[in-house]
Amino acid sequence: MSGQTLLSVKDLSVAFTQGGKETLAVDRISFDIMKGETVAIVGESGSGKSVSALSVLKLLPYPAASHPTGKILMEGRDLLHASDAELREARGNVVSMIFQEPMTSLNPLHTVEKQISEILKIHRGMSDTAARERVLELLNQVGIRDPEKRLSSYPHQLSGGQRQRVMIAMALANEPDLLIADEPTTALDVTVQAQILELLKDLQRKHGMAMLFITHDLGIVEKFADRVCVMTAGKIVEQGPVAQIFSDPRHEYTRHLLAAEPKGDPPATDKNKPIVVQAENLKVWFPVKRGLMRKTVDHIKAVDGIDITVREGQTLGIVGESGSGKTTLGLAILRMISSEGRIAFNSKDIQGNSWKEMRPLRRDMQIVFQDPFGALSPRMSVADIVGEGLLVHFPHLSADERDRKVASALEEVGLDASTRHRYPHEFSGGQRQRISIARAMVLEPKFVMLDEPTSALDMSVQAQVVDLLRDLQKAHGLAYLFISHDLKVVRALANEVVVMRQGKVVESGPAEQIFDAPQTDYTRALMAAAFRLETAPEGVVNV
Repeated sequence: MSGQTLLSVKDLSVAFTQGGKETLAVDRISFDIMKGETVAIVGESGSGKSVSALSVLKLLPYPAASHPTGKILMEGRDLLHASDAELREARGNVVSMIFQEPMTSLNPLHTVEKQISEILKIHRGMSDTAARERVLELLNQVGIRDPEKRLSSYPHQLSGGQRQRVMIAMALANEPDLLIADEPTTALDVTVQAQILELLKDLQRKHGMAMLFITHDLGIVEKFADRVCVMTAGKIVEQGPVAQIFSDPRHEYTRHLLAAEPKGDPPATDKNKPIVVQAENLKVWFPVKRGLMRKTVDHIKAVDGIDITVREGQTLGIVGESGSGKTTLGLAILRMISSEGRIAFNSKDIQGNSWKEMRPLRRDMQIVFQDPFGALSPRMSVADIVGEGLLVHFPHLSADERDRKVASALEEVGLDASTRHRYPHEFSGGQRQRISIARAMVLEPKFVMLDEPTSALDMSVQAQVVDLLRDLQKAHGLAYLFISHDLKVVRALANEVVVMRQGKVVESGPAEQIFDAPQTDYTRALMAAAFRLETAPEGVVNV
């Protein structure tokens, strides 16, 4: 660090106006970032972290959002009152940003190459050839395997972690002075998370880049940041050097955050419990077509001959790096994508069921998606989103009965039921994930596929959701297929674990065995990255 101030935020307030009512989301916060320094802002979802970060580049929806007070000085220039031309010059060149939800930030109509090279051509005037070389270099840096093959890919053809890495490559393209990273490792598995953080640190040392890091993961903050600001209810309640805050927290809220982590034990393994879902020799192969006649020349073996069993009241955890086939496996079991092999639900073979025959089973087979913003309709209120399944599967319910069930489901996942008439964009990322969980649980299903359900949640809410899922499972005998890269959460919930890599099972067995005595180098690398946040062995994380 040079000791020279790069960014200075002074008395910043952010207010949102709706229906004539003004709500203060950020209340007179102040902090500085020195050149080459990493400052983290931590706090629970809805505390104002992302709103504060978005204010730096004036990316909030004006005029609904306003700044009653404050200045944002970038090397002495007030960005809060800058002209559009000045902001265009600053965005990308001086300050760049990695957003929390890559699927909604990437253009679905443009290839990876076009989206990254567009930045280079606009800001640096690069030719097509030079831009292509730089794009390949960036994709290599952020750990995309076979980047040449990914240049022509569209966002929907990438896994959640791969999309996040493309976002990181775009943000780093012009080597900005300040990188604002809003939950940049949320969608990444633990080994790639360690690699990306090390990459950011290397780039920071090389270019003297400063970082404003927004996260709910205190483990990352402790290893990665120089200073930390703790936010709650729109205010910074404590800030200082990371070592000081972690060793001697002064504010009660800071102590609450540091103490919060998923606790408790998963259900005891019981082989006598009835089998709810079973898959045998399951395969999902995607054809690779080339040439004028679009002939199949190869296959991407996303799921390659996997057997799984999920019993009543039990949780099967599926872990592995992004792109390993975890989500594809879950979607195949739910018959949401085509597959080969046997799939049975409640001892009945459903692989041959038509879409119409599957519809009555959807009530008992629910899913919570990884990306809550992409999974929630922006045109529907939360009450309509959560209650939609009730309309389909419980048409006899009156409007009042349906509304009571919706309110109860929202309260179960820690949301204020009085907010149910709002829309998804009015909630933070963590709150949207809880809405997704409520939508699945309101139908009282027998089997739930949970695809990274806690990835967008802060630590304290993660613990609450884990407790909630465990309580629901115990009360109703729910069977969970729990897909996650957060091994601490998996350890708290799953009694059986399957480790996947490149579409195959690397290791499987009781959770205690997998966590305490892993048998393969790959599983040991995952555990090392998860519980010590160390860089995994070379070759393991480049996915």
